[in-house]
Amino acid sequence: MDREAAQSRADWLREEINFHSHRYFVLDSPLISDAQFDHLVDELHEIEQQFPELVTPDSPTQRVQGQPAEGFSKVAHPAPILSLDKVTSREQIFAWHNRVSKLLPQEAESLASETLDYVVEPKLDGLTVVLHYDRGRFVLGATRGDGQVGEDITTNLRTLATLPLRIPVSNDGPEIPASLVVRGEVLILIDDFAALNAGLIAAGEMPFANPRNAAAGSLRQLDARITAQRPLRLFVYSVVEKTGPALLTQCETLAYLRDLGFPVTEEVRTFESLDDVAHYCETMVEQRNTLPYEADGLVIKIDDLATSESLGVVGGRPRGAVAYKFPAQEAITRLKAVEFTLGRTGVITPAAILEPVPIAGVIVSRASLHNFDVVDERDIRVGDRVIVKRAGDVIPYVSGPVVAAREGSEQEIIPPTTCPSCKEPVSHPEGEVAYYCINVACPAQLVQKLTFFAAVMDIEGIGERTALQLVDQGLVKDPVDLYTLQKEALLELEGFADKKADNLLGAIEASKAQPFTRVLAALGIRGVGFAVAALLTAAFPSLDALCSALAEEIASVEGLGPITAQNIINWFALPRNQAIVEKLRGAGLTLSAPEASAPAPNSQPLAGMTFVITGTLSRPRNEVQQWIETQGGKVTGSVSAKTDYLVIGEEPGGSKFRRAQQLGTPMVSEEELGHLAEEVTT
Repeated sequence: MDREAAQSRADWLREEINFHSHRYFVLDSPLISDAQFDHLVDELHEIEQQFPELVTPDSPTQRVQGQPAEGFSKVAHPAPILSLDKVTSREQIFAWHNRVSKLLPQEAESLASETLDYVVEPKLDGLTVVLHYDRGRFVLGATRGDGQVGEDITTNLRTLATLPLRIPVSNDGPEIPASLVVRGEVLILIDDFAALNAGLIAAGEMPFANPRNAAAGSLRQLDARITAQRPLRLFVYSVVEKTGPALLTQCETLAYLRDLGFPVTEEVRTFESLDDVAHYCETMVEQRNTLPYEADGLVIKIDDLATSESLGVVGGRPRGAVAYKFPAQEAITRLKAVEFTLGRTGVITPAAILEPVPIAGVIVSRASLHNFDVVDERDIRVGDRVIVKRAGDVIPYVSGPVVAAREGSEQEIIPPTTCPSCKEPVSHPEGEVAYYCINVACPAQLVQKLTFFAAVMDIEGIGERTALQLVDQGLVKDPVDLYTLQKEALLELEGFADKKADNLLGAIEASKAQPFTRVLAALGIRGVGFAVAALLTAAFPSLDALCSALAEEIASVEGLGPITAQNIINWFALPRNQAIVEKLRGAGLTLSAPEASAPAPNSQPLAGMTFVITGTLSRPRNEVQQWIETQGGKVTGSVSAKTDYLVIGEEPGGSKFRRAQQLGTPMVSEEELGHLAEEVTT
């Protein structure tokens, strides 16, 4: 790039960055994602490094981004609340270290890589706050604002249960400093955010797009009573200013803050080797979703504060620390179209077709829209610029539209009136969210039902591709037709040879030995999965007994209800399904539970107990859940005060494990869980 082109590009970038900065910091209505904004700033920074003469005093790289919004009184910070430079790879971590090492005295520079210690902390994705204490009393709290001046949100911050109103909290804590100013982050834990949004949806209100927006919006309420209702958490990580003896290291600072009674995140690591720092950063990219809160990276700090401060500040960013940014897990792109997909139970689901956009290391061109109620509640339209998220291995989903970017040509998403596969009329039962295709012969449903049946019955070799071949060639009209397949017919299918055909037929034959509970779950009755099938088997130990049961009898089974009961009655009432039952008999499958499994007086030793499961177990998690429920226990998805035991497998989830530690919830291994049932029984 020559100087003239660089000048033109830099001018455009400054204008674009200032526009989006105003949208983000002042209007709280961004049009692009954080990652896309950072990319603009990084490009401008690179141009100005290559052509220093192009740097202007008002360039976004020469000052901290953002301005305080109107509506709150202004607060001047006692020292600049700076942002950090960023890196995204091992090589850039070492490049940062090499740059700052050259600024140290010559003798220190030669030893820097050997003598410097480092602290690595999570880069919390919340709202930065600056807290003032006068003789131990909390007197003022402010947002970061533009780094020099923030907004006074003292009243709102006082509602946070995690914020100490007086320090030290403990009588044996450190001596009270005459004046102390600390910096921290206010956020909402992932589990709390899910519960908050569920409550908003249930109340008919618009859910938040992400935890950060929820935290920022909650703290900037003019009515503190609203703030008090939100599950906000505070974490503190640095001292801006204090009287009394100076703190020498970042490790000492965190320990000091913790001793005063401030909440300090547990996910802090110290290292003596920069190579170990880089390895930890790379490892945490894969483990970021085990954290109980959202973090968009890690902060690498030189532990020795005097050394860090001696390196100074450049472009509004301190040299003694750097942010290692994780790959972005959300982006903003265009919703081009909506495609309707069909599940095995006939549920029609909308899927978003997007302009391709990189998220978390992959190119995303398709995302979930959940269901039509969510589409309506969030007013998502074709043509919208939408926020797309992808966390870990979760299927990308659209969290909401960028309403401010609308041009007027966007179109509402209307649920289909006919099935996208068989073109039969669609049903939308009153009181239900889902839209259904009720045509039992629908080809798309049959493919899904076939793969589901094979998975539940543990028939290896039948994925969606093979299922589609079997349906297209007319070899199966329902899942039970698998038991009549002939080798000659399989050999006609593309990709099948002797060995593959024999393996598939062998797996089908072996599945006949599966217990009645699995057969019942494999039928695909709406609402009848493993857990419900186990409850039904205990109450109705044969398929004949279940077929002849009344809706009231089924609904009376503990753990079931009238909707599931009616779904079962309706399924068995259909002539096509009655034919499937007869074919099951003819195929020789297990259609009753062994007499030995009939409930004994003390056959539910875990009755009344609530369990949560985390980590990888020796069996599929749904099987362990099913076993617990057949023993009378209940399995929930998150740890609470009502949880009796946390069942731990390998690599347990961080948030559940830490929550159990906080509450003192007993923890048992999979083996100990079995012993627990035996002990209660005896």
